[in-house]
Amino acid sequence: MQHTNQLDMIISSNTVFTGLENAPRPAAVAIKGNRIVGIGTEQEWEDRIGPDTKIFRYEDKLVMPGFNDMHLHVVPACLMEDHVSLLGARSEIEVAEMVAAFATSRPDDEWVQGYNWYHPYWDEPKLPHRRTLDAVMPDRPVFLFHASGHTGWVNTKALEILGIDRNTPDPPHGEIVRDEHGEPTGILYESAVSIASKQAMKLPVDRKSQVFETFLGHAASFGVTSITDIFKVTDLEFNELPLYEEFEKEGRLTTRIHFLIGLDDNIERARHHRDTYTSGTLRFSGLKEFLDGVVTTHTALLVEPYTDMPGSSGPNPHVEMRDYVLAADKEGFRIRFHAVGDGAVRHALDLFEEAQRVNGTRDARHTIEHIEVVHPDDLARFQKLDVIASMQPDHMGLINKSHYFSCIGERQQYTFAVRSLLDAGAKVVLNTDYPIVTLNPMMEIYRTVTRIGNDGELFNGKEAITLAEALKAYTATAAYGVFREDELGTLEAGKLADLIVLDRDLFNIPTEQLKDAKVELTLMDGKVVYEK
Repeated sequence: MQHTNQLDMIISSNTVFTGLENAPRPAAVAIKGNRIVGIGTEQEWEDRIGPDTKIFRYEDKLVMPGFNDMHLHVVPACLMEDHVSLLGARSEIEVAEMVAAFATSRPDDEWVQGYNWYHPYWDEPKLPHRRTLDAVMPDRPVFLFHASGHTGWVNTKALEILGIDRNTPDPPHGEIVRDEHGEPTGILYESAVSIASKQAMKLPVDRKSQVFETFLGHAASFGVTSITDIFKVTDLEFNELPLYEEFEKEGRLTTRIHFLIGLDDNIERARHHRDTYTSGTLRFSGLKEFLDGVVTTHTALLVEPYTDMPGSSGPNPHVEMRDYVLAADKEGFRIRFHAVGDGAVRHALDLFEEAQRVNGTRDARHTIEHIEVVHPDDLARFQKLDVIASMQPDHMGLINKSHYFSCIGERQQYTFAVRSLLDAGAKVVLNTDYPIVTLNPMMEIYRTVTRIGNDGELFNGKEAITLAEALKAYTATAAYGVFREDELGTLEAGKLADLIVLDRDLFNIPTEQLKDAKVELTLMDGKVVYEK
């Protein structure tokens, strides 16, 4: 006879990191259904162990809450996984050759797509030209997305299809780069990229389910049990909600999806999403907008002018943003702003402060994304205004430091200031912005704790934080960041059984080995969704 009180699963280890303390301890996690019953010892659960109770013993492997990646872009990630990656190229010509080889393998694709070209890595780090693509691909449109996610490179055929020529005006908040004769070079910045990506970046209908399933498999294998999919990328929204609903209905969603749509004057649409998507695995999470671009193309907004371009501090803030923020905040929506430069970070804080003044204070959990450069005068404002800092330290590994620091000069001491923000009382969340960098949380953890860049040098080393702080920022604080701290983010009785096992005790290895840690088991909603 089956005991109704029987546990479904016990996961025990000498190193269980619940997220409530700063170090792991020996424990057994008891699970029934999709919930954690409690944390104790195996002996304590003895009378609830039945013939069907699965017992996993992991000795010194680390058991911890599942990772919650609060900032990524699923559709661009699926497209990137499905097309040619150009990150390894060392020149404009090498990129063109890689693209041509890929195009041959996919003769039926309407657009030839490539991702992650990064000119600061090239032997000659200057922006490329459409002519180089034309030489290998004269009669098929080519769209190549820059690793920063803010620049596109297209060939002449693509410009023809898009209707872009010397007379096409720059769109608001974007630029069609032109040569000395006024002809488009094939480089598109910021919102101008959307003109191309709107047509090029579509998930092929026949492969949609397959590439999404691949993405979910990656997430589970990296121990990512919750994500926030940010639909808004530059001026475009990548929205595959019907696909997510289908997977949810079939019980195939192996990670919880929270999502953000764009912040604009359409409050009705936002209300509709908020009312419609409320489940534990597919949930509306707020509104997102851009306040600037990136440092390396001088499109980030700075408080003071660029060191290498003294005439510019970056783009002017969008004037309509104030009205959008006040209206959305009044309706109880949470807002998340892309703000890379210290000028954009300050502008975001100013907007949130004004919303509090006009609409009153509430538990809004407004959030600023990226915060690559922050002005020291603004650090304390995060806690004062209760604004979450959402950051991606693995981007330090992507950056060509000499170029980056030449743009901002002395401000390099305020870059990726995780330690300073925590010390100032801010709530800091770590995540990836995948596909800009890998979905693997261990790279973010490694980068945050060591501050070592790809060149082996320290990147503003004084901003390193402890391992416990980094893990909590990726789990407990991230759960708070999606308003789910009551059911996710720590291992304790009553919470959802989203937990993972790593192949080593992270607290007992040299920090340089953090990036090598692998996931052995991922549990989402009490079900094994990945086992090595």
